[in-house]
Amino acid sequence: MKIVALAGGVGGAKLAHGLAMALPSADLTVVVNTGDDFTHLGLHICPDVDTVCYTLAGLANPVMGWGLAGESWNMLDSLKRLGGPSWFNMGDRDIATHLERTRRLELGEPLSGITRAFCRAWGVQPVVLPMSDDPVATWVQTVAGEELPFQEYFVHQGCEPQVTGFRFVGAEAARAAPGVVEAIHNADAIVICPSNPWVSIAPILSVAEIREEIWSRRKAGMKIVAVSPIIGGKALKGPAAKMFAELGIQPTALAVAEKYAGLLSGFVLDNVDADQAQAVRALGMAALATDSVMKSDDDRRRLAEITLAFLDVC
Repeated sequence: MKIVALAGGVGGAKLAHGLAMALPSADLTVVVNTGDDFTHLGLHICPDVDTVCYTLAGLANPVMGWGLAGESWNMLDSLKRLGGPSWFNMGDRDIATHLERTRRLELGEPLSGITRAFCRAWGVQPVVLPMSDDPVATWVQTVAGEELPFQEYFVHQGCEPQVTGFRFVGAEAARAAPGVVEAIHNADAIVICPSNPWVSIAPILSVAEIREEIWSRRKAGMKIVAVSPIIGGKALKGPAAKMFAELGIQPTALAVAEKYAGLLSGFVLDNVDADQAQAVRALGMAALATDSVMKSDDDRRRLAEITLAFLDVC
């Protein structure tokens, strides 16, 4: 079964890793959000792409879920001492990724090609594709009437501003990265990982070629399943629940299913939210309640296997 996974953030990376353990490498393509990419200290940084790749390579920091295991922070400490902008955490080894990516981009290489080269170097077997080689920037609209670049909102201001909406600047002109549309067209099913619907999955779907191919395949009968990033009214990591609440939507697994209504054939929610399963089914999709918390590699593989089996019946 050929699967395309849509992913961003730590939760998305974890399930992508589970799918990589449950499937032959040739059967998995992971399409990753690049809406939170930005330039910092002159370096082109791709937080979601790096988190997914580091996780698939077995290199990710097991405590934080992002960055590299066994990292050191000498550069950041020195930058702080000099009074530089040290709000974005970059470890010493992680900087090498950003340096080499920036060097290659300045030579004219596309982000998708650079990502493939990095995956080969790290031993990542599934195909990992950024959603686009073109810049798409997530901007967060706030109750104060200002718009913030995503990393300014997420890291520098610690998700404190109250959100009122989002814009994906550049999406209207962006093309899907080479291989993305083909992977979706040839897939047997799509899995939307437990990533933030607003700022991880929505940017991917904001690229017209991707959105149109997914809807075309769905209308042709392809199955699409999403795994809820909201468990018991909370996000295990990140601001998804806070965003739902600030937008006037009760943060529940059902609210996530409602956001994807019409697109999904099935929805996976945690056992603690099993009482919402019937309401999810009323939206016109199958629902499955299971233990969806991924504390270990075994948990990741188990959830992936359950999700794949669910595709057969939804």
